[in-house]
This record gives sequence, structure tokens and C-alpha cells, in this order.
Amino acid sequence: MMLPSRLLALLLLASLLSACSPRLMLVRSVADELASQGQAEEEDLVLAREAGAFYLKLSESLLRQTPGHLALAESVAGGFTQYGYAFVAFEAERLESRDARAAQALRQRAARLYLRAHRHAMAALEQHHGGNLLKSLQQPAAQPLPPLPPEQVGVAYWAAASWGAYIALSKDSPEAVADLPLALRLAERAWATQPAHGDGAVAALLGTLEASRPGGSARRAEALFDQALAAGKGRNAGALVGKAEALALPSGDRPAFEALLRQALAVPGQSLGNQVMRQRAQWLLDTADDLF
Repeated sequence: MMLPSRLLALLLLASLLSACSPRLMLVRSVADELASQGQAEEEDLVLAREAGAFYLKLSESLLRQTPGHLALAESVAGGFTQYGYAFVAFEAERLESRDARAAQALRQRAARLYLRAHRHAMAALEQHHGGNLLKSLQQPAAQPLPPLPPEQVGVAYWAAASWGAYIALSKDSPEAVADLPLALRLAERAWATQPAHGDGAVAALLGTLEASRPGGSARRAEALFDQALAAGKGRNAGALVGKAEALALPSGDRPAFEALLRQALAVPGQSLGNQVMRQRAQWLLDTADDLF
């Protein structure tokens, strides 16, 4: 997330685009800058929430003019997914016991944000695959797919992550649920190229999707989570929380569930992702009696 002063400077620059003759070059220059800033972590959760909507709208407007810009697409898709998860979907879960109707409205909003993220990421990927990426994912599962080019792994990760999150909130939609194998195949392709991407984030995502799919292998999911934890070297609280929710909770293993969450609470660093996951770990521990 970018600081407001930085955003304002970029917004003023963007406002000049219509008056400049080399318009596309300038758009790409601003897109490059926004994409690089989008990779920077904002440590203050309140500031991240307040500035996030402005940053996302500005970045999204530029991405529509440069739809094949992979770095900006990664930033936008990641931003919408993280915003939806951290500030909308998680709030819905915490609100559920007090106001079910308000919680449902928040879940619907989160689903829309996830879908928005997914569409941006897929549009960028399709630009680089001649419009055939989705078709390739729909091929028979027995037909192996090639790994993705390394520069596409980040966008593919957010495309698959937002897709999976949207499906999780759309279980009453058979059409959405039917896409779970496609999200899994996209995550597989990203993982095949860079299994340690994002301090193990792509391996953890694949573990979550594997555990979620009908007939999924708990053994493979656990191996993927362990790979994610090894790649993260103690820096990825999300992999610990993911393993607790995807494996320990469904199996009814409360000691393992609580042990993983306590490990997540002990992960150092003030990155936005780890702060959110530590909050979630504490909330899950506090509500464990309702879960088991």
C-alpha cells in the first residue's frame, strides 16, 4: 500500500495523460511506478485500510489502459484480494455471531472483490497466452500443462488465490464450485515454475486447494504446507494458519490446530500479511471452543 502523498503525486501525473502525445509511454511509466509501490508493505493496518481503496482505484484505472502489464496486474489483483480478505471477509466472520445479516452482506462484498481481482489477473495472463489460458486449464486433467514463464507466476498466484477465495464464498453456486479444479490447475502451473514463490505462498495456496477439493489428498496437502513452511523460513504466518484450518480443523485435531496457531502468533515482522494472520490466529484460538 502506498502513502497518500505518493498517491497524490501519481494521481496528478495521471491527470496529465490525456494532454500528452506519447500517452501510452507515459501510462506505462506510471503503471511501472504504481506496480513497484504496490509491492511495498504498509505496516499500519488502519492506514492500509484507509489508503487501500484510493490506491486500488487509481491502479485499476491504469491497468485498464495497459491490460497486459503483468507487474501492475499482480499488484491490483493482490491488492483487491488482500483487501477483501483482511478488511471484509475476516470482519464478516467476526461479526457472524452478533449480526448474521450484516455478516452475509460483507461476505457478498468480499466475493465481489475476489472476483474483481480474479478478472484483472486473468485478463493480463490471457494477453500473454493469446486468449487461450482458460481453454488450456479446461483440458482433461490427465493432459499435463507446461510451467508458466517466471514473470507470470505472481499474477497467476493471485488469479488462483482470488479464484479459490471467491469459490469458498460461493458454495451455493454450482457454476462457481465447478471451477475449483481450474483454480487448482492454475496454482499447479505457478508452483511448477517457482515452488518457493512468496516465501512459500504458492505452495500453501496449493495445499489449501488440494485439501478443499472433493477427493483431495490430505497427505499431499500436508506435504505442500510443509514445503511452504520450509520456503518461508519462519516468516510466513499464513502457511501456519492455512495448515491449521485446512488440515487440523477438519480432522478434529485440536492440539495440532492450537499448536500451529501459536506458532503463527510467534512469527516475527510487521508485514501486513503477517499482522492479519496473527490477528486471525488469535481469533481462532479465542473461538476454538465453538470450532471443536
